[in-house]
Amino acid sequence: MSLKSTYEAVLKLGEQFGVKDGYVDEAPGKLKIGGTAETQYQKDKMWDEIKKAGGESPADIEADIKVANTSYYHKHTVKSGESLSLISKHYYRDPMKYKTIFEANTDKLKNPDLIHPGQELVIPNLG
Repeated sequence: MSLKSTYEAVLKLGEQFGVKDGYVDEAPGKLKIGGTAETQYQKDKMWDEIKKAGGESPADIEADIKVANTSYYHKHTVKSGESLSLISKHYYRDPMKYKTIFEANTDKLKNPDLIHPGQELVIPNLG
């Protein structure tokens, strides 16, 4: 099996995220990939896929993934049934960090218990 096929999920995720200036070079025993993701969240998700395919410290891949926008972690469009704690759990793996999201969006939100489908929320970087 080729390394490209081993890391196919990473490559597909990069396409899905619209990674800019993406490249894939396969040499014997080494896959080199890179490009610029829009947010740190997208970069983190791609690294999660790399580790899923190659283990915690894969030696058969070199990934140079840059981030275009470092002013926030990600932007999230609220879906029906979501709450700030659910969104916080998704991005930070901690529902109690919902206050961080609320504080970053006080221009749109007046109450952390009141969000609406379609609202675009900034998911801030954690300090």
